[in-house]
Amino acid sequence: MSTGQQVLDEADGAQIKQLDAIVIGAGFSGLYMLYRLRELGFSTRVYEAAEGIGGTWYWNRYPGARCDSPSVHYSYSFSPELEQEWEWSEKYPRQPEILRYLNHVADRFDLRPAIQLNTRVVSVAYDDVTERWTIQTEQGERVSAMYCITAVGCLSAPNTPNFKGLEAFKGHIYHTSRWPHEGVDLSGKRVGVIGTGSTGIQAIPRIAEQAAHVTVFQRTPNYSIPAHNRVLTEEEKASIKKNYRQLRQSDRQSHSGLTLNVNMRSALEVTEEERQRRFDEVWAIGGLQMLAAFSDISVNLEANTYMADFVRTKIGEMIHDPEVARLLMPHDHPIGSKRICIDTEYYETYNRNNVTLVDVRTYPIEEITPTGLRTQNGEYTLDAIVFATGFDAMTGALFNMNIRGKNGQSLNEKWAIGPRTYLGLMTAGFPNLFIITGPGSPSVLSNMPVSIEQHVEWISDCMQYMREHRFTSIEPRVEAEDAWVAHVNEVANHTLFPLANSWYIGANIPGKPRIFMPYVGGVGNYRVKCQEVADNGYEGFRLGVENGHESIVLGI
Repeated sequence: MSTGQQVLDEADGAQIKQLDAIVIGAGFSGLYMLYRLRELGFSTRVYEAAEGIGGTWYWNRYPGARCDSPSVHYSYSFSPELEQEWEWSEKYPRQPEILRYLNHVADRFDLRPAIQLNTRVVSVAYDDVTERWTIQTEQGERVSAMYCITAVGCLSAPNTPNFKGLEAFKGHIYHTSRWPHEGVDLSGKRVGVIGTGSTGIQAIPRIAEQAAHVTVFQRTPNYSIPAHNRVLTEEEKASIKKNYRQLRQSDRQSHSGLTLNVNMRSALEVTEEERQRRFDEVWAIGGLQMLAAFSDISVNLEANTYMADFVRTKIGEMIHDPEVARLLMPHDHPIGSKRICIDTEYYETYNRNNVTLVDVRTYPIEEITPTGLRTQNGEYTLDAIVFATGFDAMTGALFNMNIRGKNGQSLNEKWAIGPRTYLGLMTAGFPNLFIITGPGSPSVLSNMPVSIEQHVEWISDCMQYMREHRFTSIEPRVEAEDAWVAHVNEVANHTLFPLANSWYIGANIPGKPRIFMPYVGGVGNYRVKCQEVADNGYEGFRLGVENGHESIVLGI
């Protein structure tokens, strides 16, 4: 294994450690990236801003925080021994259980010595002369690395609206993605919750169980499917462990990274009775299985409308007050074109006497007052405000690191009108900078660990290939990047996704370019495309070899 070396920085005489690779982030992506690079003998350090490992599962501790992929799928597949050792307790794991799992992984594979916690990266700069990256931390530490790998997650930069009067509020303000780790006692409190996306839908029922009163400020209703969560039986656990290998292979080849019972028939080719029966079946199963009811739910508006009508009817059946039910029924986007939500008792919560729904699309929030919140048609007295307003998705965490590539070009400038990548893995002009689950990859449209493992393995295999063939740099060709961006948009335009103002296109962030960011072509298809690129000598990339002070550009 190579070891880091200390070199003198001519600018200020400080010692800069030289490593093969720096990984930024210690969640699912960073841990596995570290494991792979260590096994291959690359000297590697992981920088993590938090006080502990876990990534999004370290930060997201809000009431009701739970994964919306089944636990047995939402886990690593690289170690059969790990699969047999670890036992998931529920169908959908809660945040504390996922965090325990990730800590177990870090300990089991002795990863902690290479992870530097409490270390926020504030600058990532490419040196055109040395062809290396200099990474600087908030504390002023600098490290030089041949490779920089971002493992910062797609949903890790919180979006906090800048409401007028926010600083004057005398109560407590919380953001779900920065929930106090010691917990929050909301007993007897009047709580306002702003946001009814996936996080709000998980948090609101749990907050309502303890607060004196909860006022939910909803701009956009979302479709939510019951999770039907439950404790896994011993028989189920044994069966899962027996069949893990087949399950993993099936996940890798699937469209979403989850093995679902996909009905290949169109919703338009069956009778109304058959359609209703199928919808009832998948509703009873719950979760993402709902979107696999028929083959054309995500591409045909008529088929999609049948399902949307079914779910709206279910919402009406669960809620006692017809006006509240009407407000909670989405009509502005096809079902599944925004992130489909999975809930436990979300709609039923609005039958509680201590829960009020406020429509802020019709009557927008005007300002936060010292004692609460004012909309266009009323004022609400609150002791606490909870922002469940999501993230600057896909690009926010990358932009926060001040990444500069060749000739000092910033990533923020290059992506000013939307992110541009090749395969979602790299971007032209930024050699040896890898992005795990970046824009242009399946990422948030998939079961994340499956996509993460595929990216980590592709990146580490690429680094190994470069070392064996004495290449010192790799970056996409502009024409390959252009073709991939066009392909990502073409595939998206064959679906219903562009019909929604979702965070998939950056619609939740004022001023953010409206570009559909994830790749909707499917996890299995994407895996094949990435492998073909590698098998063809990293087709579409420029591979550079250092030759004295010159760089010879090779490649397809």
